Amino acid sequence: MQFSTAVNDLLKYDRDHIWHPYTSMSNPMMVYPVKEARGCEMILASEEPKDYRMIDAMSSWWCAIHGYNNQEINDALVSQISKVSHVMFGGLTHEPAVSLVGKLLTLLDHSELQHCFLADSGSVAMEIALKMALQYQWSLTPASDSEFKKTKFLTISRGYHGDTIGAMSVCDPKSSMHSIYAGYVAENIFVTGPPTVPTLPTSNIYLENKELFNEAVTFDPECLEVFRSKLEHEIEEICAVVLEPILQGAGGMRLYHPQFLIEVRKLCDQYDVPLIMDEIATGFGRTGAMFAFHHCRAYQDDMNIPKDSQVDVYPDIICVGKALTGGYMTLSAVVTTPKIAMTISNPELQTGGCLMHGPTFMGNPLACAAANKSLDILLRGDWTTQVQRIERQLFDGLYKDVLSDSKISSVISDIRITGAVAVLELKQSVDSLWFHHKFVSKGVYVRPFRNLCYIMPPYIISPEQLDKVTRVIREVLREWADKVLA
Repeated sequence: MQFSTAVNDLLKYDRDHIWHPYTSMSNPMMVYPVKEARGCEMILASEEPKDYRMIDAMSSWWCAIHGYNNQEINDALVSQISKVSHVMFGGLTHEPAVSLVGKLLTLLDHSELQHCFLADSGSVAMEIALKMALQYQWSLTPASDSEFKKTKFLTISRGYHGDTIGAMSVCDPKSSMHSIYAGYVAENIFVTGPPTVPTLPTSNIYLENKELFNEAVTFDPECLEVFRSKLEHEIEEICAVVLEPILQGAGGMRLYHPQFLIEVRKLCDQYDVPLIMDEIATGFGRTGAMFAFHHCRAYQDDMNIPKDSQVDVYPDIICVGKALTGGYMTLSAVVTTPKIAMTISNPELQTGGCLMHGPTFMGNPLACAAANKSLDILLRGDWTTQVQRIERQLFDGLYKDVLSDSKISSVISDIRITGAVAVLELKQSVDSLWFHHKFVSKGVYVRPFRNLCYIMPPYIISPEQLDKVTRVIREVLREWADKVLA
């Protein structure tokens, strides 16, 4: 691909001075200059006779669910910027924030989730959630008790919750990118998580292909025993449980059975331990439900469990972000229950009942305006048919077609699909630079990491665009097989 002198100068300055995510300054990965982005396509500033277009199969890391340059969100931002782009949230409020929280609570759809803290990124949301849980437990401890012990979080391995200090402490301490900070971040309690499943028992592709998935989509109660034991024996130190519900993200893209989350909720109720759910990646329809924890309700319905006998699965604290603004601006939210909010807010406490956090850009009006319109689009309900179509197409193009191709199958160890997410786990770690170049050269943007080739396309992706994405993935994997098996 050829670039003009001006673009080459830009790329050189970028290479010399700008860090990109998880890269080295001495040996930076090749980056490509985006001139504009529309719909599901990014247009590169190339010297080609025609614009060089790439289909974005990553939704800019989960968040651009409505695609780029969405006219409704554009208009909402233009309207808001002419009124107020930012104002501090201390002692002030505004309609975009109030309206946003109302819509968010409607989508969360649980009577216990009533109190919202607006933050400015996913990692910050997790920091707030951890502090919220700690402050809740501290608020329950008599002021004279200087031996406050409930300072540890129980979670499962292969998790990822962000790159800030608190968030790192609940990421897998051994296999994650954060292991070099051991000894500095807090030490928490980790147990082996549940086994992966190829799809969810609530997914349409499962319901339409039960004979294919029945043996693989099962729940083994034994996977919960270590978790149960840790909770029982270390309850005096455990502040809260932290989980990515149903689908773990950057720690391994691991999809697990809803029954595990149902059982965890039961244990948290039994031991009176708050359950923190990180839905920063999975929220807003990505897994086929508006929020991933909603699969537990759907699963119990599918199992014909009477409503009055179902386990009420919900988070005591939930973090959302990424797709909240449709990928336009950074914004996140932490929502909790009256029990936690009112305990923290006791005016008799040393804190005066204040939650001890307050970001400068909390409740930014521009970000709230984008989020309001993004949630308006979701509230119309079109996302359900969009995601169902994507799921079926991923099943055809990245499950059936891959398994029927002996060459690709030789380098694949597992395939997982739910909603608008597909994960191909490879038998060995990828060559990131090789994959990066191959995908861009074929007009599709996919960013594999470790031994995972995965996609989460925008919901508006057309059947033709998604067909190209799955076809190119198969092409690249065949070339990868030639490379590693040679």
